[in-house]
Amino acid sequence: MDKKNSVFIATSLDGFIADKNGGIDWLHSIPNPDNDDMGYAEFNNGIDALVMGRTTFETVVGFDVPWPYSKPVFVLSNKLKEMPESHKDKAFLVNGTLTEILEQIHGKGYGRLYIDGGTTIRNFLTEDLIDEMVLTTIPVLLGGGSSLFGELPNELKFELTETKTFLNQISQRHYKRKR
Repeated sequence: MDKKNSVFIATSLDGFIADKNGGIDWLHSIPNPDNDDMGYAEFNNGIDALVMGRTTFETVVGFDVPWPYSKPVFVLSNKLKEMPESHKDKAFLVNGTLTEILEQIHGKGYGRLYIDGGTTIRNFLTEDLIDEMVLTTIPVLLGGGSSLFGELPNELKFELTETKTFLNQISQRHYKRKR
C-alpha cells in the first residue's frame, strides 16, 4: 500500500489559516468568477481518506452546505465520544498517538491521507509525519489568528517541486519532505 501524508491548505501572507475570530472569509477576498478550485479536485483524486481534528470537523459540519467529502474522514478527538448521527457513515472517530492512529487507518486500507486542520497539521509536523505540503497563499495580512506552523523539536527540510499562480494573485507552492 502506498503511504503518504499530505497537506493542502491556504494561508494568509503572514501564515495564518484563520483570522483572530476564527473566521475564514478572507479566503474569498480575491474574486474567483469561474470558481477555479486551484488544484483541489486533482489533489483529492490522489488521496484515500482525510484526517482532521475535532475543531476542523465541527467547523465543516457548521457550514450551511452538504457534506463536502466523498472519502472517509477520520476525526482525531479525545473529547468527542461519538460522531453526530448525521455523520456516522461519513466520519469516524480515532484517538491514541499519531502512530497508533495511522496504524488504525492504514489497517483499514487507506494509505494516502489528507491531513487537515491547524492543530492536527502541527502535531503531524512535530512528529515528522508530513510527506508533502501544498500551500496556497492568499495576499492578505491578517495580523493574528490561528497560525499554520508552530514550534518544532527539529528542523524539517522540504524541497519545492512546483509553483503555480491562480487568478494572477494567489500563489501555490508544492513541497516534498527531504528525507
